[in-house]
Amino acid sequence: MLQTLYDYFWWERLWLPVNLTWADLEDRDGRVYAKASDLYITLPLALLFLIVRYYFEFYVATPLAALLNVKEKTRLRAPANPTLEHFYLTSGKQPKQAEVELLSRQSGLSGRQVERWFRRRRNQDRPSLLKKFREASWRFTFYLIAFIAGMAVIVDKPWFYDMKKVWEGYPKQSTIPSQYWYYMIELSFYWSLLFSIASDVKRKDFKEQIIHHVATIILISFSWFANYIRAGTLIMALHDSSDYLLESAKMFNYAGWKNTCNNIFIIFAIVFIITRLVILPFWILHCTVVYPLELYPAFFGYYFFNSMMGVLQLLHIFWAYLILRMAHKFITGKLVEDERSDREETESSEGEEAVAGGGAKSRPLANGHPILSNNHRKND
Repeated sequence: MLQTLYDYFWWERLWLPVNLTWADLEDRDGRVYAKASDLYITLPLALLFLIVRYYFEFYVATPLAALLNVKEKTRLRAPANPTLEHFYLTSGKQPKQAEVELLSRQSGLSGRQVERWFRRRRNQDRPSLLKKFREASWRFTFYLIAFIAGMAVIVDKPWFYDMKKVWEGYPKQSTIPSQYWYYMIELSFYWSLLFSIASDVKRKDFKEQIIHHVATIILISFSWFANYIRAGTLIMALHDSSDYLLESAKMFNYAGWKNTCNNIFIIFAIVFIITRLVILPFWILHCTVVYPLELYPAFFGYYFFNSMMGVLQLLHIFWAYLILRMAHKFITGKLVEDERSDREETESSEGEEAVAGGGAKSRPLANGHPILSNNHRKND
């Protein structure tokens, strides 16, 4: 049974053009081809990434946060109350009015005290500013290095300048060590993001982030063993070109450097729009949708790959919409907040201001689609 499923999954007609078999892509005459088994190494590498990230955040990001004067806001903790805590963990974090009244009777507190308790308890669960800064620092470092490495891999290749050369000689295109390591490192990193997504800063687009990571992992994996490597390197480098800008903007946002954050945001928005809404659909997608049909009839792998690319493109349109909306508010001088992030709730309406650890709170940019704030503590 398992062997039958295995054989069907790796059936050549699913993944390769007509009249081509896996035997045709076996290493020979000094030519090395991509193999699915090459990807096994990405899982232990993903675990290694998580270990490296832990030490990076502790020994690099934390001192950097102190250097940039990233200050945390001291949060008022919710007093111990078994009744309210049980409801919070089992029934919900935001009780309705009827539930507030019931909890008030059960706990012996007034309705306002119950609401205050839940506000404080929700704030306790929100990620700290330092945690957000550490996460942004790690991603900034990886994306910047990956972008530089990716450009080094492709900038001297003829298909970087002529999209038709992506398919020249396909599918019998041998791989080189730089392509191998670029693929393994990128795929390992996205595996690590998927493994850590539950413990990372959680945004309101949590589901979209999971879809993005899964689609990216599938695309990278498929493009490797189906030998779409030339197109894959172009796509990965294009995505990395704007991601490090976003993460650096978030870092300065958490540090309260208003002008630096806003200027980087403007650059990021321009790069994101150009790469994700212009170059990707009109150059890269055109290259993967149109040019292959000049060489061979469409097959399942062709439809599968371009369908996954379509999913990513829809996510890019969704994020671009948020970017443009936030840019409009920023340009018009309106207060801009991160619409995906959970804002910390204040108690000023009840005369209970939390003690600040330094200045006004900064509002984080979102991971994947950035949001600015015009309400930072200081200028750079």
